[in-house]
Amino acid sequence: MTRDPRNLMWAEACALLERAEQLRRQFFEPSTEPSCNARWEPPIDVLETELQLWIIAALPGVPPEAVQVTIEGETLIVAGTRPLPSRGRNANILRLEIPYGSFERRIALKSSRLRLAERELLHGCLVLTFAKLG
Repeated sequence: MTRDPRNLMWAEACALLERAEQLRRQFFEPSTEPSCNARWEPPIDVLETELQLWIIAALPGVPPEAVQVTIEGETLIVAGTRPLPSRGRNANILRLEIPYGSFERRIALKSSRLRLAERELLHGCLVLTFAKLG
């Protein structure tokens, strides 16, 4: 019985992706201290039209008041804290895949000719709409 090398390569690629995900989780350190350094980065999507730029950050479970959005030069900084669920305070953790604690995501903007037009936390995602200035 001969093995198709394409299937073998696909299986190896999937195994490497799984190992990379395990390593990422291994370096995640949950924290309950809001003053400590960021422990995780939220994933983002960036979409652009001729007139606008949208940045969408996945922040499920993060209350709007826990998110800070700042612009330093040509860098957008989204930072805050996702608190541990209050139900789990005295529980033994059996599995912890959702990152908690401080987060920060730095996004390089192509141009400083953007104005933050709208900020909305919708369905667990922070949606930032930037208007492009002439």
